[in-house]
Amino acid sequence: MARKIEVKDLLEAGVHFGHLTRKWNPNMAPYIYMERNGIHIINLYKTAAKISESNEALKKIAASGRKILFVATKKQAKDIVAEKAKAANMPYITERWPGGMLTNFVTIRKAVKKMASIDRMKQDGTFMTLSKKERLAVDRLRAKLEKNLGSISDMSRLPAALFVVDTTREHIAVAEALKLNIPIFAMVDTNSDPRVIDYVIPSNDDASKSIDAIMSFVSEAVIEGLSERKSGKDEDEDDEDGMAKKARVPKKDKEVKKAKAEVPSKDKEDVEAMKEAKEPVRQKSKKEVLNEEE
Repeated sequence: MARKIEVKDLLEAGVHFGHLTRKWNPNMAPYIYMERNGIHIINLYKTAAKISESNEALKKIAASGRKILFVATKKQAKDIVAEKAKAANMPYITERWPGGMLTNFVTIRKAVKKMASIDRMKQDGTFMTLSKKERLAVDRLRAKLEKNLGSISDMSRLPAALFVVDTTREHIAVAEALKLNIPIFAMVDTNSDPRVIDYVIPSNDDASKSIDAIMSFVSEAVIEGLSERKSGKDEDEDDEDGMAKKARVPKKDKEVKKAKAEVPSKDKEDVEAMKEAKEPVRQKSKKEVLNEEE
């Protein structure tokens, strides 16, 4: 079970620090606790409640077997998000958001297939038949594709949800998800608009410590959802095996009954003989005995 979200832990991670008051977005007012030294302070009780709400939804998505795409291209977030997404076995974008990643997913899949075809060329020896200049060009293309799309190579269809760090920076990803009605989970700072986000986590999205704290809770929820899915599958398999065994038992009983039913028909003669043997011997009369003597 995922650990309890404590306000104290969020406070120590600096999740409560917002942006300068002059850079705030008025729509974030419900999540702001106060202003101190020209900086907005986020209400951590609301943050904790929103993390719990988001985690429940993410856990359900993971348990259903669908993918959650994590997006974070800012320097202080990319390594943390990549690490947590890998731990949860989920796709992620941490370099540059490729335009049309969601709205033009077919083209993106073609680029991923191109990467796979280059790998096949290297395995079957076709790659070595190219000239040195061509090999260098192919290697550069493969490295570029790996850098931008390597983390989504296993994503064969559109994700069920998007988790974004800094919605202002990743506005293109948010716009594409909105167009396709894909649910958006996000760390939203005081300078961002929360109205377009389905699951808002009001938090400091600039400090690496804050990002790490939020991502830890989120990744744990996703991993828990995956483990529930796995345990559910194991239980289904056990139930199927049990049903199969139960289904086979009557068949065996029928064979036994059939064998028992066949015994009397095969040994009718022996049974008749046994019956005759059991019949009492009739005593001869005196007249019969005298006739025999004569």
